[in-house]
Amino acid sequence: MFDMNAMFLKDDFRLLAMKTIFALTLVLSGCSMNDNSPDTSLPRYTKLEAFNPHRANFVCKHEVDTSPPISAEAENAFQQALMLDNYELWPTQRDYGRIAYLYDHATKLGHWKAQFNLAGLYLKGIGVPQDIEKAIVLTEDLMRKGVPAAWDNMGAYYMGGIGPLEQDATIAYAFWQRAADMGSMAAQTYIGAKLLGANDQPPEWWANKKVGIKMLECSYAQGFAKAGYELGLEYTMLGKSDAAKKPQALQYFHQAVKLGSEEAAGFLSSDFDGGPSDPSSIVPEIDKVRSERYAVLARALHTNPDLRFPNLDKVLPLPPAKLPMWDGNKETLINAAKAVMPKPAAPAKPAAQAVPLRTGRAYIPEGWGFPISHKLP
Repeated sequence: MFDMNAMFLKDDFRLLAMKTIFALTLVLSGCSMNDNSPDTSLPRYTKLEAFNPHRANFVCKHEVDTSPPISAEAENAFQQALMLDNYELWPTQRDYGRIAYLYDHATKLGHWKAQFNLAGLYLKGIGVPQDIEKAIVLTEDLMRKGVPAAWDNMGAYYMGGIGPLEQDATIAYAFWQRAADMGSMAAQTYIGAKLLGANDQPPEWWANKKVGIKMLECSYAQGFAKAGYELGLEYTMLGKSDAAKKPQALQYFHQAVKLGSEEAAGFLSSDFDGGPSDPSSIVPEIDKVRSERYAVLARALHTNPDLRFPNLDKVLPLPPAKLPMWDGNKETLINAAKAVMPKPAAPAKPAAQAVPLRTGRAYIPEGWGFPISHKLP
């Protein structure tokens, strides 16, 4: 089954940094670019400030405010492509040639998300002949247009040593830092989580929680599920010494499930199953019924990472709210949780328009979104 996440390769390349494929040593004194490049003016060779894990501050920016607008015609072609690559279809049922055509058509109409996905198809050679240089050029075009996620993706290319780009973690982190400052949800989440260490242990983590939490909260406010999950983990750790943090951790995980986090759903299923006997537990009591419902949603997200559950509170509210009746049918629970709320009369700006880290193609539907100014109690 083709996972569109492969087109962006962020998780794969970042995980690669943690393994022994090469000895990773971040040189924080500067970024060296490829001096042998025939054209150093290309965005791929942008000279950037070195990654600074000990920066004093971070100013939150959102992708929706910096990425190019998308026309209705372009969006229509893009949605047609997504429908053809539905997780409910077997890979043999998917017409990747047609998918590539629709992405190309939407790209020509100015749809930056379609262009992202088209670059991914060229990178993997799916639906089109494999052409790594074409994938990089498409990404560079998005960089010129100011798309934060494109800068994030270029960092992934460097971490993986894609095509003519020499594998270089120092450059990768510099691109991810720039992307985070521009508003990339994926970059904010990745770097933010890296800064939550109790002490410096590069490249695993660094001790800069003030900035790390700011980055994660910025991404979370944009509706990025992974950021909610990371914040839930952090507040779970804080809850070991400060019980007042546990309700916040519970909220972060619950909201992350709404946004499509399989990890958050699995965490809550396990925690409600075991209850507060574990010192690291964040739930008020054992609740096998809640545990089962989160487990159903976790399995559904594992099968289809594109699922989102905006109506989760209607079928699985947090305690002390009572659980509504459920007939035990998994599809009934899933469908009730994922039903999209009616679109308001006044158009609302979507909370997240960039490519989510997990799937690379699912977006919060028009008509509802995660509150940008949301604050937990």
